Amino acid sequence: MSPRPAFDRNPAFDDGPLRKVVEDAAMGRWEGARELLAATGADWDRRVFRLQVLARAGVRLTFADTWAQAEPRSPHALALLAHVQALRSMADGRARGRSEAMERAWEACDAAADALPPDPSPYIVMLALLRFHSPDRDPAWRATVRQVWEQVEQRDRWSREAHHELLTYMFPAWHGTGGEMFHWAQERCAQAPQGLPLHVLPLVALAESHRQRMKKDGHRYGLTVHPWTDNPSTWQAWDNWWAYRAPTRLHAGFHEDANYLAHALSFANRHREAAEVFDAIGPYATDVPWSYCGDARTLFSRHRGWAVKASAPYPHRR
Repeated sequence: MSPRPAFDRNPAFDDGPLRKVVEDAAMGRWEGARELLAATGADWDRRVFRLQVLARAGVRLTFADTWAQAEPRSPHALALLAHVQALRSMADGRARGRSEAMERAWEACDAAADALPPDPSPYIVMLALLRFHSPDRDPAWRATVRQVWEQVEQRDRWSREAHHELLTYMFPAWHGTGGEMFHWAQERCAQAPQGLPLHVLPLVALAESHRQRMKKDGHRYGLTVHPWTDNPSTWQAWDNWWAYRAPTRLHAGFHEDANYLAHALSFANRHREAAEVFDAIGPYATDVPWSYCGDARTLFSRHRGWAVKASAPYPHRR
């Protein structure tokens, strides 16, 4: 392993062009976003990621609105506006049911979908809107979720972000149950080709289950008993994603997925295997899922240190 790097908390991770565009957007310049999204083309995975990072920067700024006003037919401007409007609709808490803010966001998604029909990103935003605004376990809203999911699958069957969004919808804290969450994650893994990051989905469900249990029974549950020891999902992710991934062309959410795998390996006391994952993560530690077990930075640093020691070659005997 290489020496431990400093933490880098930029949400763009290692996407250098995106970092520059976000800096420009913070000063009100949207031309860089236009060029970046146009250059991204039909790489839907990278497009969704870039839209999300830009939207987080734009939710309290006006560059996305200004761009959409200047180029009202631009599919890139409309897609970004849909992301921004969705975040704004969620900004005031968990408002259930349709609201004026949600309607504006939904209309922006429709406009973006009409402007660039092959683009799955407007439908991924719709999934987020349905998760956030749905009344609890409402069957009519669930039917709409299924319809939107079908639109995503027609455009990008193995969309990482869409899968994570639908899995989150199934969290018991949102609109599903623990059984439903785990069953769906495993079912998708059974269908997904090797090398795809979707094989991390069961680890996401496992971490969420642990978070919920700690929230409910933390004083009795504790950290001495946790679900990662000897859990087959960790090795399924290693065997079906990590071993077959394309190391020279990382997917946009690579660092988030790698943090889930490093976390699972670490808490399973498989520090030697975790060393390889930590090395690929570099400085891009994420709060989730580390924060579910304590202070994220402390745990990441501690387990990375143990991984460094575990992967060090044994000294030769004289």
